[in-house]
Amino acid sequence: MSKVEHQAATVLSDDEVRTLDAHWRAANYLAAGQIYLMSNPLLTEPLRPEHIKPRLLGHWGTSPGLNLVYTHLNRVIRARGLDALCVWGPGHGGPSVLANSWLEGSYSETYPDVSRDAAGMGLLFRQFSFPGGVPSHVAPETPGSIHEGGELGYSLSHAYGAALDNPDLLVACVIGDGEAETGPLAASWHSNKFLDPVRDGAVLPILHLNGYKIANPTVLARLPESELDELLRGYGHEPIHVTGDDPHEVHRAMAAAMDDALDRIAVMQRSAREEGISERVHWPVIVLRTPKGWTGPAEVDGVPVEGTWRAHQVPLAGVRENPEHLRQLEAWLRSYRPEELFGPDGRPVADVLACVPEGERRLGASPHANGGLLVRDLPLADLDEFAVPVDKPGTALHEPTRVLGDLLEQVMKDTGARRDFRLVGPDETASNRLQAVYGASGKAWQAELLPVDEHLDRHGRVMEILSEHTCQGWLEGYLLTGRHGLFSCYEAFVHIVDSMVNQHIKWLKTSRQLSWRAPIASLNYLLTSHVWRQDHNGFSHQDPGFVDHVLNKSPEVVRVYLPPDANTLLSVADHALRSRDYVNVIVAGKQPCFDWLSMDEARVHCARGAGIWEWAGTEDGTREPDVVLACAGDVPTQEVLAAAQLLRRQLPQLVVRVVNVVDMTRLLPKDEHPHGMSDFEYDGLFTVDKPVIFAYHGYPWLIHRLTYRRTGHQHLHVRGYKESGTTTTPFDMVVRNDLDRYRLVMDVIDRVPGLAVRAAAVRQQMADARTRHRAWIREHGTDLPEVADWTWNG
Repeated sequence: MSKVEHQAATVLSDDEVRTLDAHWRAANYLAAGQIYLMSNPLLTEPLRPEHIKPRLLGHWGTSPGLNLVYTHLNRVIRARGLDALCVWGPGHGGPSVLANSWLEGSYSETYPDVSRDAAGMGLLFRQFSFPGGVPSHVAPETPGSIHEGGELGYSLSHAYGAALDNPDLLVACVIGDGEAETGPLAASWHSNKFLDPVRDGAVLPILHLNGYKIANPTVLARLPESELDELLRGYGHEPIHVTGDDPHEVHRAMAAAMDDALDRIAVMQRSAREEGISERVHWPVIVLRTPKGWTGPAEVDGVPVEGTWRAHQVPLAGVRENPEHLRQLEAWLRSYRPEELFGPDGRPVADVLACVPEGERRLGASPHANGGLLVRDLPLADLDEFAVPVDKPGTALHEPTRVLGDLLEQVMKDTGARRDFRLVGPDETASNRLQAVYGASGKAWQAELLPVDEHLDRHGRVMEILSEHTCQGWLEGYLLTGRHGLFSCYEAFVHIVDSMVNQHIKWLKTSRQLSWRAPIASLNYLLTSHVWRQDHNGFSHQDPGFVDHVLNKSPEVVRVYLPPDANTLLSVADHALRSRDYVNVIVAGKQPCFDWLSMDEARVHCARGAGIWEWAGTEDGTREPDVVLACAGDVPTQEVLAAAQLLRRQLPQLVVRVVNVVDMTRLLPKDEHPHGMSDFEYDGLFTVDKPVIFAYHGYPWLIHRLTYRRTGHQHLHVRGYKESGTTTTPFDMVVRNDLDRYRLVMDVIDRVPGLAVRAAAVRQQMADARTRHRAWIREHGTDLPEVADWTWNG
């Protein structure tokens, strides 16, 4: 394959080609060295088996192509004085990014022991995929990275998130052809319809087609070029092709393609910013076709390797045991002529560094890749401005998320000039009652506008696309480059990003252990339209399990909040928006909900995370409670308080304690989570020997998992969602899942010693009420008046 496709005005001199090729060869040498060598880094002696790592790990196949991109990004950054960031989609090509950051010096500045000399090169090689060393992916440990790429599909959405509100930033994004087959990547091509050429930076996708995945050809690499062009143009991009395997010809073509793409971007931005042209921009994309494992072994053991799937990971696997493999490896490494690239002391020679930018313009030193250096505190107004008045608990109702929407509108207004806050969600901002934000910012949109459209704005900071993956990727890229945001989503469908939040939590856990990575703003989820209130939807929209998923993850990173009313939601949201390096999950309803706590009470209660609501129980300080009614979540709280009111009326001698939990991690032991309660605290709150009836928002077994080591666990009985749902009335949902007030009273009677006989008539009344409920809703289509019109009058 010797064809080179690209014709443009750029013509490199022979000297420029020579220095670019020197840098590229040096990066290739360092990438291969990391996979294989644990000593003899400069090949100052013949290669022997003991110089080879006992376990060969890493991915060679993508590395030469990534090195080519890094080299040519260096050239244009230096020549044009650009501020740039690169997202490396084939994140398993870690050897390349590590090699290039070492060549430019940013790696040694971050890790001084890995110096830019022979000793440091030896450490660079030895540490790669080695116990006590660094991962094989472009991980948080890698300077200049915001994207690990261990799970494929998210590079392009991360790149667009980084470019939002960064008007002077170029974000290059290398997309591997394997990654290009994923659904999240396919959806993220549409991000260009949301990128504002006036207020945002530019994204330059580089689709790297080397033809193969681990063991199979890739779809896009096998498309005829005309068909691929039609696909990319359909996505709104103008393709620029670079194809070849002759290094010098590819260098010339790649330089021309980069200059052509950046010239087009400059014209488009200038037209929008200075001339007011508002037509949607069709951004360039570079399609780079080079062989998989380029410049590596052409054949091994008589079968082709370079340009095939066999080059994906380690082309020569038996180097320690097979003398022929060892000979081939040495010939391969020496083919880069390391003696021309590094001085006797191991330092890169001047030709190798001729294209490297200086200071923070080096890709490994960009502050945009260490967003905590750039992040500023959000200007958050006093919550009293948004709080709802609560003169008496449980008499007035508000829609909690609508109240939160007023706070978010103010945040949008107060960040209007600095543009560092975004609200993302899949077509649900108004559905989730957050539409007040449109008073401060419309919805980002660069495509066609029609007279019937509402709230669309070419400069908007509300982001809606019906792809949860893309929403998540945008917000992650935005946060990782030093800004703030909130992801609003229907509770049942946030599961779509389960894998993405896994990756982000792992990133945060690792970055917290790196002193040089500054803390970034937390990833905040608002989950609403939740399982218990589905006026227009049914069983398909009912799944509260995202909380379970998140609470399995690193305790130092994850937080889960279930505020029971509007004021507690304000308090929790304020805390989450101020926090750093967390994933905060907030579950709150959008339907009318009783107001239980004043703003001052809400602040205190949320700070505690879990506490007794003295006004709701019947304790007077003279006796221990006979039973604890606990709750977490807005609907469970209402049902517990209704049950407490029934018990007060029907069994006035019973001493009832009501406990509300806002912060789910408070239930964990203190040695398992920073927010966890000590056994002393937990036992004081829930008792050690009294029945605890716990009404929980989600799957009941989560509460058992969180508390299984507590002294009183055998007395704990949890009610929650148990996969029984349909399109029905609000109260029928809790009845179907045995979370209703009548069932809770029955549970108390069943579990408090001595009540089963004494309160048999009361229990029968409760069972009869459930029977009346079923008959009533089938006749009237609404809940029983005693339920629909209920208020707290304790």
